[in-house]
Amino acid sequence: MSIQVLVKQIEQRLSGMGINTELALGEVTIQVPRDKLIDVCTRLRDDTELGFEQLIDLCGVDYSEYGDGTWQGDRFAVVYHLLSISNNHRIRVRTFLDDEFPLLTSVIDVWAAANWFEREAFDLYGIIFEGHPDLRRILTDYGFVGHPFRKDFPLSGNVEMRYDEEKKRVIYEPVSIEPRINVPRIIRDDHRYEKVESGE
Repeated sequence: MSIQVLVKQIEQRLSGMGINTELALGEVTIQVPRDKLIDVCTRLRDDTELGFEQLIDLCGVDYSEYGDGTWQGDRFAVVYHLLSISNNHRIRVRTFLDDEFPLLTSVIDVWAAANWFEREAFDLYGIIFEGHPDLRRILTDYGFVGHPFRKDFPLSGNVEMRYDEEKKRVIYEPVSIEPRINVPRIIRDDHRYEKVESGE
C-alpha cells in the first residue's frame, strides 16, 4: 500500500473525529484534538486495516521558539510514533496542549509502553498525564526544580546541589553563578558573507 493510500484510509477510518492529516517527506502526521486522543489512538490500534499495535516513542515538544520565532499556535505538544507490524506502516500522532496547564489523558490503557515515556515528558516538559498510575520524575532528582527541556529553562539551571557536612545530606541552593551564553559571536571583515553577483 502506498503512503497516499494510507492517508486516505486514515481519513476515512477516523472521519468525524476532528483530525488533520499531513504528508511531508514521506511521513504521515495526524493532528488530533486533545479531547479525542484516546478515541483516535484506540481506533488506530484496534482497526484491522490500520493496526498500529505498537507505540515506538512518545515525546514532548516546546514550540515557543520554533522556526524563526513567529509561531502562533499552542506552546506544548505531545507526539506519538506508532508502528503497525502487521501492515508495515509508521505514523506520527500529534496533539497540542494548553499553554498554562499542559494536561493530557494518559495512553497507558492503549499502549502499556507509554508508561516511562510519559514520565519522561512530565519530568522534562512538565506535561501532566491524567490517569498515569505513577507520574513522577524519571531522569532528574526528586527535588529538582523546573523542567529542563522547556525553552525558558536557564542553561545553568535554577538551583545547585552540594553535600553539607553539618546536615550530613545533599542540599539545594539557588544558583550562585552568573548566567552566560557560550555561543561565540564572530564577525569577520573579509568578503565571505557578501553576495556574489552572477557573471563575476
